[in-house]
Amino acid sequence: MATYGYARVSTRPQTEGDSLEVQARMIRGRCAQDGQELDHLYVERGVSGARPLDDRPEGRGLIAALKPGDTVIASKLDRMFRSASDALDILERLKSQRVHLVLLDLGGDVTGAGVASLIFSILAAVAQFERERIADRVREMKEHQKQSGRYRGGKPPFGFVVNEHGMLEPLAEQQGALALIVKRAAKGDSLRRIQAALLDTFDIRLSHVAVGRIVAEAKIRRLGSAGAAA
Repeated sequence: MATYGYARVSTRPQTEGDSLEVQARMIRGRCAQDGQELDHLYVERGVSGARPLDDRPEGRGLIAALKPGDTVIASKLDRMFRSASDALDILERLKSQRVHLVLLDLGGDVTGAGVASLIFSILAAVAQFERERIADRVREMKEHQKQSGRYRGGKPPFGFVVNEHGMLEPLAEQQGALALIVKRAAKGDSLRRIQAALLDTFDIRLSHVAVGRIVAEAKIRRLGSAGAAA
C-alpha cells in the first residue's frame, strides 16, 4: 500500500497557503502524523484549476498509479479538483478501487463515513444545485430573448445585422441579394444557378453551400413569422 501526495501550482501568483512549499509541508506533516511514508509527491506546475484532474499530466499519472489500499493526500479540494462535482466523480472512482482520499482542508479522509465525508457530500449537493440553477437561468434568458425578439447569438443571417438593442436589422446592401436568392429558390432554381445570378447581378461571390444555408435560414424565419402570427 502506497501513499501519494498531490500538489498544484498555477501560472498566476500563489497566495501563501497555495504555494508548493506550503502544500508539500502539509502533506508530509499528515504522513508523519499517521505514521506513513510519502512514496511520491505529484506536482502539477503551471496547470489551471479549470482542467479536470484526469486531464492534467500529473493527475493522469497519479490515477494510473493507484492500487487498492493506497492513500492520496492533498492540502485543499481546489488544489486537486476543478469543482465539487468533479471531485465527487473522482471520489466514486477511488471508492470503487478502495483508495483513500485525504483532503486536509475538509478535515481528513473523505472516502470514509466521518465529518469530512459529510462536508464533501454537502459541497457536491451545492454544486449540483448550482448547475441546475444555471440551466434554469439559461432557459429563462433564451425564453426572454425569444419573446422580446432579441437575436439569440451566432453569426447574423445573410441580409441582416444585429443592432445596438440586440435585434436583427435589415442590411440594405444585402437585402436585394437576399430577395433574389429567396425568389429563385421558390422558382426551383438550383443552388449553383442562384450562385451565378448573384455574381452577375450583385457581384457577390458565395459558394453554393452558403447559398443553400441562406435559403434554409430564410425558410426558418418565414416559418417562425407564420407561427408568431398564428
